[in-house]
Amino acid sequence: MKVPTHVNAVAMRASALAIRDIAASLAWLANPMLKKPAVLAAFLIALFPGAVPSTFAAETGKGRDSIVGAWRGKVQFTSGAFAETKDLEFMYAFNVGGTMTESSNYDAAPPVPPAYGVWRKVGSRKYEAKYQFFQSKVVTTADELVKAGGWVPEGYGILAQKVTLSADGNSFDSRITLEVFDKDGRPVAGGGEGTATAQRLRH
Repeated sequence: MKVPTHVNAVAMRASALAIRDIAASLAWLANPMLKKPAVLAAFLIALFPGAVPSTFAAETGKGRDSIVGAWRGKVQFTSGAFAETKDLEFMYAFNVGGTMTESSNYDAAPPVPPAYGVWRKVGSRKYEAKYQFFQSKVVTTADELVKAGGWVPEGYGILAQKVTLSADGNSFDSRITLEVFDKDGRPVAGGGEGTATAQRLRH
């Protein structure tokens, strides 16, 4: 079938424009400004807009399968020194890049700093976290505290958590284990196992 002359002309013009755009993009790639990360990122976003949403969501915690963000939850140990504690709560901050911070509503009894650690994704909606905290020596009287010159260190603990994220990404269930060590790194009594749940914090 013979194609009308005006249709051929339109097709040739469209091809010419496409070739021109590709040539312009290739020329821009040679631009020294692309050596700057911010400029390169902006160029790639403009060049591949369809690839941005899923990547951005994964890095900012706004996707359904991302643990990144701030969380508040309840923890119940079934063994160890904390098994009798029925109102233990944790606050978590999972950061982009695989670091995390955790604190609890018992961090003032006795006073201890937050726990710091790392996390990783191990499967679809599956994550693992491992974090450490310092322990302070428990005192029974004010005189004992004054005599010691304040709260003195008495070892540390290591918490490990295996997390399963909900389908909507706004809550999780997990298994948690605690190991306790003295100042010299020797295991001591007090560790245990339990479960933990949490809800994502939002504005």
